[in-house]
Amino acid sequence: MSTMNISLPEALKSFVDQQVAGRGFGTSSEYVRELIRKDQDRQRLRGMLLEGGRSATGSTADATYFERLRSRVRGA
Repeated sequence: MSTMNISLPEALKSFVDQQVAGRGFGTSSEYVRELIRKDQDRQRLRGMLLEGGRSATGSTADATYFERLRSRVRGA
């Protein structure tokens, strides 16, 4: 695993220390890794939403659509 050193103002360091202590992280590195993973997830979701917005319009999601979907799920 690679290392990275970051500098934080005292207020941010105190915040990180509080999060580590209060949310069950073992170290500040674990907390920062979790923040980075969540940011990656948000970026992936944003990309999927933008891709979906650019795609062609699909069929209408009406009662018939959902009944067919339920039938497919029950059959799987």
